[in-house]
Amino acid sequence: MLKDLIGKNITAMVTDENEQYIFAQKDGLTFRLAKAELLKLPKLGAMVSGFAYENEDHELQLTKKQPKSGFYRYAWGSVKKVQRGLGVFVDIGLPNKDVVVSADELPELQNLWPKQGDQLMIALKVDEKGRLWGELATTEMFKAIQVAATKKMMNRDVTATVYRLKLVGTYVITDDYQLGFIHPSERDLEPRLGEKVKARVIGVRPDGTLNLSLRPRAYEAIGDDAQMLLAALEHSLDGSLPFTDKSDPTAIKAYFGISKGQFKRAVGHLMKAGVVVQRDGHLYLVKK
Repeated sequence: MLKDLIGKNITAMVTDENEQYIFAQKDGLTFRLAKAELLKLPKLGAMVSGFAYENEDHELQLTKKQPKSGFYRYAWGSVKKVQRGLGVFVDIGLPNKDVVVSADELPELQNLWPKQGDQLMIALKVDEKGRLWGELATTEMFKAIQVAATKKMMNRDVTATVYRLKLVGTYVITDDYQLGFIHPSERDLEPRLGEKVKARVIGVRPDGTLNLSLRPRAYEAIGDDAQMLLAALEHSLDGSLPFTDKSDPTAIKAYFGISKGQFKRAVGHLMKAGVVVQRDGHLYLVKK
């Protein structure tokens, strides 16, 4: 039966050829194998082996190129196309074939479906009709490959891929294979499945899982004027400037090029963020 051959490495007998392909039969089914993949062309009656699948033109095909994913073997694949109602097509390295991750495995909200270029970790499965599908890696699978994080990662920036969406929050795995969790309060928008996000470590759990935030650090969220003041403090000799919100407006305008009102708002933002203090007529950078 077709479902017993698809998605597996099989050996078949060469029965024919044309300019581009040789054709080989197995259990009454004929598969094509690109001549470009072969170092030496086999004779009629010889046996050839390869990975069996149905290509995008619904032709049975063999390839010497082993796909990244397999049965019970998970690997990252890149999303190539999204088809509403069906699912997403993922490249796992097969010629003329991207495998579909069914809509049944994807979020109910289509705006949270992966987009082209997003990454999904999938294995392969075959249905009763012999069709090859992609299967999302389970939470248990991600836990099996997890690298435990340490306390040294506190406040670090990480890049991570979203692998599970839940009402309680977003589950991700970093590029270094630490698992992470993003609570809804630590994001403005819910990331989509497969999306690559840049996050900040705000906690390390005893089991080595990271608590992450997609929100900027307080001083990163401040406006341009505050950023300019911060840069001026960082480039001063001792991390201080002879200005406060009580300074003369003309002196503030001459030095910073902004009004006293703008200066006071900028100082207020920096103080709220905990990165500056005012003392003895000076503005000081708080040393962490």
